[in-house]
Amino acid sequence: MPDLTQQRTLPASRPAPVLRRARRAFGALAVVATLGLGAGWVTTPGVDDARTRVDARLAAHAGTALGGEIPPRVAAALLATEDSHFADHVGIDWRGALRAPLGLVSGTDRGGSTVHQQLARVVYEDGATDPLAKARAVVLALKLDRAWSNEELLRMYLDAAYFGHGFYGLDAAARGYFDAAPGELDWAQATVLVGLVQAPSAYDPLVHPELARARQAHVLERLVDVGTLAREDADRIAATSWGLAQG
Repeated sequence: MPDLTQQRTLPASRPAPVLRRARRAFGALAVVATLGLGAGWVTTPGVDDARTRVDARLAAHAGTALGGEIPPRVAAALLATEDSHFADHVGIDWRGALRAPLGLVSGTDRGGSTVHQQLARVVYEDGATDPLAKARAVVLALKLDRAWSNEELLRMYLDAAYFGHGFYGLDAAARGYFDAAPGELDWAQATVLVGLVQAPSAYDPLVHPELARARQAHVLERLVDVGTLAREDADRIAATSWGLAQG
């Protein structure tokens, strides 16, 4: 008769096949990402000359570097729209990084690019958005974060950005569109300018005012989402005249 006091040792449960495959895929992806980052770190340039490159870009297009304090309204609108985790990440945002493979494969911008990555593409990749340029921009973004303060990076971004209508840099854009110094921009003007960064020609308020207004509405929506503006304030700003200097 079998000894019923002896306990059988049950076989250890094994992960489901799908889970095992997911773990292996994740592990392989982590190895590839690590190797790719290492190779990219070696093959991409240093970024100590970032400010020099921005100044050269401004000089080539008759732009002027932003002086004094970064306008708070412009900064708030830009970060809410383009990089709401700017203060917390290290040059790349994992939320956008999760979407990056789809963007690299399709060649489309699926969002998630940080201020660091956009700055890297403009001053080190001549604005290129092909898969290799995007991959290099990720590595350069990490380098920029290590080499420069957030205030310096934001200032360089605003100086390097193209705002349409031939205006390079925030200073030229503020004066060209509104005949105002950057620090004098009101919320309506600041949100229009920030909206230009994504597609300067498409949202040019002098040429495509309706598209510019739709883009401004998105910027205002983001400011409400992050808690910078109350809904009633955003609605009031949306109805405010832009005070364009031309048109």
